[in-house]
Amino acid sequence: MEWIGFAAALCTTFAFVPQVIHTWKTKDTSGISLAMYIIFVVGVSLWAVYGLLVHDWPIASANCTVLFLAGSVLVLKLKSLRS
Repeated sequence: MEWIGFAAALCTTFAFVPQVIHTWKTKDTSGISLAMYIIFVVGVSLWAVYGLLVHDWPIASANCTVLFLAGSVLVLKLKSLRS
């Protein structure tokens, strides 16, 4: 059953890659909700901690990766607000 978790983790994790690439290339964050990304990053952080605490590696690894990807978009969004 663990392979189902890894497959789901791969799909949901790498779904963020196109958004990160697009945002990084265009530097356009106008269509990105700041509140949504803040709430999402907090939620993903909590899932990552949970996965680590219960030694659930699909949850932990996927959420750590998503945290990096979503965190990158959040940083770009915050930078664009300061410009």
